[in-house]
Amino acid sequence: SPDGEEFQCAQAIDSLPMIKHWLRNVARHPDAFRLPLMKNNFYPDFLAELTDGRIAVIEYKGAAYASNDDSIAKRRVGNLWEALSKGKGLFLIVERKRDGKDMREQLLAKLE
Repeated sequence: SPDGEEFQCAQAIDSLPMIKHWLRNVARHPDAFRLPLMKNNFYPDFLAELTDGRIAVIEYKGAAYASNDDSIAKRRVGNLWEALSKGKGLFLIVERKRDGKDMREQLLAKLE
């Protein structure tokens, strides 16, 4: 919905000058981007191509879910994917507010 936090995250992504294209990753679609977890796959919420050619993988987490075990596992596999991408990929979990930064500020801090 237009007032939902995931929609607000999409608006924040769309507002960034370093984003060339972005899309909503559709969970369990055969062509969706996924990362393996212990028992299933993880389908991050958004994928973006930056103007410099890097790919950003972005997961939105509401405050109630940001520190649960599922989010910890997703953060670990995403950070590993980023480390193995040799500078071509960035992984970020965005929260409504983290360390005093809103969604757009969190994205800018990671993507700049």
